[in-house]
Amino acid sequence: MRQYPRPLGKLINELARLPGVGNKTAQRLAFHILSMDDKDAFRLSDSIREAKQTMKYCSVCGNLTDVDPCSICTDDTRDRSVICVVESPRDVAAMEKIKEYRGMYHVLGGAISPMDGIGPEDINLRSLIVRLQQDDIKELIIATNPTIEGEATAMYIARLIKPSGIKVSRIAHGIPVGGDLEYADEVTLLKAVEGRREL
Repeated sequence: MRQYPRPLGKLINELARLPGVGNKTAQRLAFHILSMDDKDAFRLSDSIREAKQTMKYCSVCGNLTDVDPCSICTDDTRDRSVICVVESPRDVAAMEKIKEYRGMYHVLGGAISPMDGIGPEDINLRSLIVRLQQDDIKELIIATNPTIEGEATAMYIARLIKPSGIKVSRIAHGIPVGGDLEYADEVTLLKAVEGRREL
């Protein structure tokens, strides 16, 4: 960023490292931050610092939290016999938005991806096995992403858990509400047909 003064160029470079933020967006954000009142800009930087310093992973489920165990793991109103397995804390937030699921969670912190050198030992799988052995779990809902890595992870977990007698289910994938069949790809249509249910 030679056309900008060093501090501004540095800010643009750091913002451009964020996922989904290209160079143009980073420039826009940097100029916006500099145009903010000092109070607002410092509040933004303080909130980033506070989040980095206080947020940690729950020792039970692996979700992001500021208290350990997290508020979901300590909620006595939740169904402790069901665990929903997800890839990241963002997935927990997405599941919580529907307000219908009242079970527990387990965050893997990624998915199995041999191409990237990520095996079962590289994700938060060992603690899931411990939870299944210690707690009275009746069902494991696998809610990994519908990607090749997510599917491979789901199949691996299902094969690993099935012999224990715990019910293992997979969330359905398919056509989104409001979507048109003609615009769906073959894999999406196949998943929609496979995940069909009786009316």
